[in-house]
Amino acid sequence: MAFVVTENCIKCKYTDCVAVCPADAFYEGPNFLAISPIDCIDCGLCVPECPAEAIYQEDELPEDQKEFTELNAELALVWPRIVEVKPAPDDADQWNGVANKLKLIET
Repeated sequence: MAFVVTENCIKCKYTDCVAVCPADAFYEGPNFLAISPIDCIDCGLCVPECPAEAIYQEDELPEDQKEFTELNAELALVWPRIVEVKPAPDDADQWNGVANKLKLIET
């Protein structure tokens, strides 16, 4: 089972999780990160590192976040791999916890 980045990452895009990923399974879009289910080794090291609490194991996803499983898989195929921590957007803290951000995702 892979881990999945969910809605709260949108427009927050903290990259603390990237630093601890031994499989380099993260992929970066303009305002969201995705985890490749192919690369993820299910270690869980990324979960406590996410300030937005946006990463879940696939079988523990909240019901309203299930669509992110497929979205992560699709985006990881087209976005570049990210292996180094980058600064979060200046307004990341303002977006942390905001609901219904899926429409804001930039692909």
